[in-house]
This record gives sequence, structure tokens and C-alpha cells, in this order.
Amino acid sequence: MDSNEIASTLTKLFDTSVNAVAPGSWQVETPSFRLLVLLSDDGSWFRALLPIMPIQEAQPFLQQLLEANFDDTHACRYALHQNVVWGVYQHFTNTLTTQDFEDAIAKLVSLQETGLNDVFGNLVESRIQLIVKAAKQQGQTLEATMQNLDRFYAEGLMGEIDESPEVRQKTLTAWRRQLERLWDEVA
Repeated sequence: MDSNEIASTLTKLFDTSVNAVAPGSWQVETPSFRLLVLLSDDGSWFRALLPIMPIQEAQPFLQQLLEANFDDTHACRYALHQNVVWGVYQHFTNTLTTQDFEDAIAKLVSLQETGLNDVFGNLVESRIQLIVKAAKQQGQTLEATMQNLDRFYAEGLMGEIDESPEVRQKTLTAWRRQLERLWDEVA
């Protein structure tokens, strides 16, 4: 793809929200995000960048973001620069197809829209797996583990001490669902 094809594809995808900010540089402004597309000086490669969130919000989840780079983000990557977590896609322009470019932009937008939801979910699942593993190592059954969790919530070790019984029951139901889902998977 050359710069004209990149510009026309961006215009096709985003209509009038595309601005050429300099030769070989475009910015897409929407109410939800700001996408930057930059060509190298020699035009041999390009980079698409989309800010995801401030680094302070992502700090507890950096391991999960790196794991997502390995398994989930495909050709896009999470990156850190100037205290911001970015979604980044880089590719050589001579082998880039319009479909690859469109797919990469869609993936970057998806990463931005998802934010920390997926990485938080992965963190929670890994913690629940640790709970299952610890319970099994102690010879506990699923029911005994649920009884412990119920006691922890009743004593205020987990959750909020002033939680209503309805909220506590919803939380424990969610725990049960997750424990039942993972109980047989974890050794």
C-alpha cells in the first residue's frame, strides 16, 4: 500500500473524520478515540497507534497485557509510551494489503473499546484457578470451598461488611458458577 491507498482506505472507513496532519501522517478523530497512522520517512513501513488508557489504570495488569500480546492481540500489540498504553500495529507497506490494513484498524479499535475488560477477566480466572488448586491440595470439596467463601463474606474478610444479603447471595452465586466451571479443569 502506498500513502494514497492508506488515505483512501482511512477515508472509506471513517469518512470525514480523517485529517492529514503532515505528509505520510493521518489522524482519525471520533467521539470514542483518536487513531494515528504514520508512514516512515522512506515510506517502507507504517505504524497505526491508538491510545487505550493511562498507564496508571493498567499498572496492576501489565503481566496480563503482555500475555495478551502473546495470545490474543494477533498482529496488534499493547505498548507503553509517554505514560499511555497504546494499541500498535506495524507493517511493511510493500506487503500490506487493504484487507490486512482494515483488519488491523478494526482490531485496534476493538482493543480500545475492550479496555481492561479482557485482561481483568483473565486475571480473575487465574486467581480463581489458584483458589481451586489450593482447595484441592487441602482435600476440600467444592461444597467445603463454597462454605469457606460464605464464611469469609459473612465475617467481612471478603466483600463489604455492610453488603445486603441479596448482593452477597449474587456474589456467592457468581463464585459458585466460576468454581463449578473450573473445578474439574484444575489439577
